[in-house]
Amino acid sequence: MTQPVALTINGRRRDDQVEPRLLLVHYLREVAGLTGTHIACDTSQCGACTVLIDGEAVKSCSVFAVQANGRKVTTIEGLAENGTLHPVQQAFWEEHGLQCGFCTPGFIMAAAYLLQQNPSPTDEEIERGLEGNLCRCTGYENIRRAVHSAARAMSGATDAASAQLVGSAAAPVED
Repeated sequence: MTQPVALTINGRRRDDQVEPRLLLVHYLREVAGLTGTHIACDTSQCGACTVLIDGEAVKSCSVFAVQANGRKVTTIEGLAENGTLHPVQQAFWEEHGLQCGFCTPGFIMAAAYLLQQNPSPTDEEIERGLEGNLCRCTGYENIRRAVHSAARAMSGATDAASAQLVGSAAAPVED
């Protein structure tokens, strides 16, 4: 038995028939062919599957595809526009906010949501905003630096005081 779903993914409407138990992450990867959203823990603990549903960050392994019916979903593939990386994607690239890259799409989606809500977060606010995402490879320092860099790029801040403040906030933390 299947159910109809009609949703908009990255600005494009899709109409499909799916099993009611199909998770959104599997729908995105297997039905829509958007493999940038990763499956890692299958328990909603790691955040690798984070997408935006109607602009809100959601772990797509915790949502059935039928629950997204009639909604707008943005995946990592939908952040770039006309071949230009989103400022968060660009910042992760420039600040080396990844190592193996497996968790990176989820971090980028969570960071994009964070910056929508708080355009100039502190280190502590970044940590809270990204606490649902786990990385096995990094010490999170470059991820935090990338979020600060994206915040500057998105706000257009280029003055020396702003750069100095963010530069000092991104300095390595000593134990």
